[in-house]
Parts: sequence; C-alpha cells; structure tokens
Amino acid sequence: MSSPSSPARGRPARIDQARTVATALELLDESGLDALTMRRLATALDVQAGALYRYFATKQDLLTAMAERMLAGVAAVPASAPGGDWGEQLTGLAGALRGALLSYRDGARVFAGTYATGASVLGFADTVVGVLRGAGFGDEEAARALLAVANFTVGHTLEEQAARQPADGPGAPERSADPERLRRAVAEGEFEQLAAVLPTLTESDFTTHFAFGLHLLVEGLRAVRAAGGPSGG
Repeated sequence: MSSPSSPARGRPARIDQARTVATALELLDESGLDALTMRRLATALDVQAGALYRYFATKQDLLTAMAERMLAGVAAVPASAPGGDWGEQLTGLAGALRGALLSYRDGARVFAGTYATGASVLGFADTVVGVLRGAGFGDEEAARALLAVANFTVGHTLEEQAARQPADGPGAPERSADPERLRRAVAEGEFEQLAAVLPTLTESDFTTHFAFGLHLLVEGLRAVRAAGGPSGG
C-alpha cells in the first residue's frame, strides 16, 4: 500500500514545485544546508534527479524558492496594531523575520544566499517601507532603513544559528563562536577591556543581543527622522 507522498507501485512519482520545496525544507531541517543536494532531494521524492530541473534549473533556484517559502506570512505582523508606533512595528517585523529564519535549520544561510522576488519576500519589504514612509521618512531613507534592518537581522541570525550548531557537527572545533575558545584566547593574551565584558560576550542569550542591536537601529532612525534627514538638513 502506497503512502500519500509515495507513488503507486509501477507508476512514476508525481512532483510539483510546492511539494519539491516542502521536501527540500524537510531535508534542510534533518541534515542542514551542506547535505542538501539535488540528488538527495530527488531520492526523497522518488524521482530521477533530472525531473527536478523541470522546476529548478539550478540548486540556487531551489534555494530561492525555499527562502520565499520561509517568509510566508511574515509581512502580516503589523496588521494587529494599525496606526501604532512605527518603531514598534519595525521591531515586530524584524523579529518576525528572525523567527522565520530560525524556524529552519540553516534558514539564515539559505536566505542570505538568495535574492528572492516572490510575493512573500517582496511583501515583507513592501510592508517595512510602508511603515517607514507612513512615519514620514523620505523614499531614500526608507529604502536604506529597510536594507539596514534586513541586513542586521539576517547577519545576526547567521551568527546565532552558527553558534547553535551541535558540538559534534561539521567544523565544530573551529567555530569562532565557541565561548570556551574565546575565554581561553582572552585569558592567554593582554586584553583587559575584553576581559571586563567577557561574561556578556560569551552568554548565549541571542534574543537579548538581537533586541539591543535592533533598539540601537530604531533609535538611530528616530534621530534621523527628528533631524529631518541623514545629514540633519
């Protein structure tokens, strides 16, 4: 008896773009980005590898579609607080982006390597720009603020997911995020200033780290807005 995801005996497997992306995300969670290959995906779908190229000409195309799927629904975050403080809305959107990337193993690595132009990714960007323009930012300011917030969020999540890799995972001994490695390096050198702040540098409360950095960005944008532009004019 065949399962819903398996073809009936003697029949070729039926796949489509949505099922292929969903299976790729499952494999991503199971083994990580480095182990995700077109051949392994084809095996999971019970098809020949060539069948995948009907929908994705390259692995990069597949990753782009995966990035798009990750962000489904993220743009809807501010809808619960219409007319609210723009800084809170921006903070909510950035948090939703981080949450979407963290919901998949290596999610930030997948997203960072793509330039998705689907409805989910563009919807998120459009919502962020709408919040900023609605708050009185000029078009150029809103665009640059979008890039700053998105780049900070993705970059932070990249580091967070790298630090959370299993201790026995690939490259674990060389991970610069290893707190013990940092403690030893500081202790063995003459880094008095770093030694004073080492407890904070080595703590694993990434949510607090993220909130602090995002707060700096939002407050900086408030200052720009109050001054009337990036140069204060």
